Amino acid sequence: MPVIAAILVSGLVVQLVAHRLKVPSVIFYLLIGVVLGPEVLGLVTLETFGDGLEIIVGLSVAIIVFEGAFALRIERIRSASTVSLRLVTVSALVMFLGTAVAVRFFEGADWEIALLIGALLVATGPTVITPILNVVRVRDHVATALETEGIVNDVTAAIVAVVIFETLLLDDLGVPATLLSFLRRLGVGVAAGVLATVIIYYLLDSEFVPERDVQASQFLVLAAAVGAFAAAEAVAAEAGIAAAATSGILLGNLDIDHREEIERFAENTTLVVLSFVFISLAALIDVQAIAALGVGAVGLVLVIMLVLRPLGAIIATAGVERFTWPERLFIAGVGPRGIIPASVATLFAIELELAGSVEAGELLVGTVFAVIFATVAIEAGLARQIGDVLGVSPMRTIIIGGGRVGRALATRLERRGEYVVIVEIDDEEIERARSKGFTVYEGDGSDTEALRGAGIGDAKRVITVTGDDDINLLACQLALTKFDVESVYSRVNQSDNIDAFESIGVEAIDSPTATAVAIDDEIERPAITHWMNELGDSHDVQEVEVTAENLAGKTIRDLNAQIPDGAFVAVVSRDGENHVPSADSVLEYGDHVTFIGDTGAVKRAMERFHPHD
Repeated sequence: MPVIAAILVSGLVVQLVAHRLKVPSVIFYLLIGVVLGPEVLGLVTLETFGDGLEIIVGLSVAIIVFEGAFALRIERIRSASTVSLRLVTVSALVMFLGTAVAVRFFEGADWEIALLIGALLVATGPTVITPILNVVRVRDHVATALETEGIVNDVTAAIVAVVIFETLLLDDLGVPATLLSFLRRLGVGVAAGVLATVIIYYLLDSEFVPERDVQASQFLVLAAAVGAFAAAEAVAAEAGIAAAATSGILLGNLDIDHREEIERFAENTTLVVLSFVFISLAALIDVQAIAALGVGAVGLVLVIMLVLRPLGAIIATAGVERFTWPERLFIAGVGPRGIIPASVATLFAIELELAGSVEAGELLVGTVFAVIFATVAIEAGLARQIGDVLGVSPMRTIIIGGGRVGRALATRLERRGEYVVIVEIDDEEIERARSKGFTVYEGDGSDTEALRGAGIGDAKRVITVTGDDDINLLACQLALTKFDVESVYSRVNQSDNIDAFESIGVEAIDSPTATAVAIDDEIERPAITHWMNELGDSHDVQEVEVTAENLAGKTIRDLNAQIPDGAFVAVVSRDGENHVPSADSVLEYGDHVTFIGDTGAVKRAMERFHPHD
């Protein structure tokens, strides 16, 4: 009991520390596990859990995989379907075979052990990906690709590893038997997951669960994960993970009541389970077995991190324009290994040692834990720094209201490279926005929790464009007072309400006046109006603050060399006054400069006049 309490308390403390430092929690789990293990304090050993280790790990993994799958909505998967499919097929095969060859070359292992290690090290999993994505806020299609890869590869890696272990390593039954065993286990898992989903959905939709009984719904959904896992495991080893994933995806995409409460419950349960099982398994790391591998382990780690993972990422994202090069490099640089390799390798090593293959068991567990330790320490531990260097964590623009105005505005902003999240509560508008490829958070834009869920903490601006001024005003007040958002804009439907918005510091856009101005522009200056309406295609207009100290105090004539061809300074703003500059106009630090020109030239000009830290 004291050991279990120590693990749980350590895990909860880690969550607080990781949240404070904005570092993925898994790196701390690994360190605490080593400290509690035989190598340091000796509080946690193989004997601590006895024969119950397999059951504890299995149920924990089932809950973790289920929670990750439950959050994967079909609409999200569509946004990265091509990349996700390649990550779990071609890229997974590259990692599997490439790792096997590297293990054979660097460590001189038999092909059976090499293939077993290769299969295990395909898995990334939600145990390591989710903590990273909680720290590094990436665009939805990138997060979805990584999450889908983690869940699917967890399932297939576990099944393939068991099949190789039983049919090639123990019984040497050959390739045909291996493939048949894989399909059988996968089929059992999917069938058990479907059955569990049908039963739980029926209970949720019946009088068995009162309409307002949120707690009953939460526990029933959790029962789907545990029940599907147990049923599948009773038929075939490691089929339970496939069952939990299947049930999670199906239930997550069905129309069930209390979805938000169920998701929060599943997330909180996963945090406790994840901390417990990761620390427990990390405590079983055999440092001596890793050290015995010598330079071979170093070579293997380098091949996996610097060759196989980048190659798989490039293959997966090739030709997909939505994924920028920084996002591709982020996927290539972040692929740490998690619970599945650790748990399955530990159990296999025990079986190998009991069968008299002590060296094979030590090679297996030493290699797997060496890769886990290295990838978690480097790729997970430095994930935020990697994201910052690559610039894949853009500040968000949150648009509250996904109707025609919201979608039109989102289109213009995304053309300029903005990261836009639409908050909408109407099902039809949500479907329209998602069908256009926008990131949509389902919720009430005037609700604090909905705004927090949409990532308002990372937002540089909030724009409210609903047809209800009361909702717009309340959302603006929350953005300014609760979340301290720097810039807040709002559509005002009734002109009489403008003062209410402006009195709290909101940039109010009067809808009737804006429409009148747009019509007037179309009449009097149609060419420039059409040009402005096409911003983001090949040309742009951007305002930026002058923060480059080496440019301050110089005239426009002196700065011509710093302004790229294809762009020019149209307006200079200082102390609230705007003017068109002459060649002799002097720019001062803090002035706001408006550039007009080709998209690329304007972007380069902005970077020179307002360099990032």
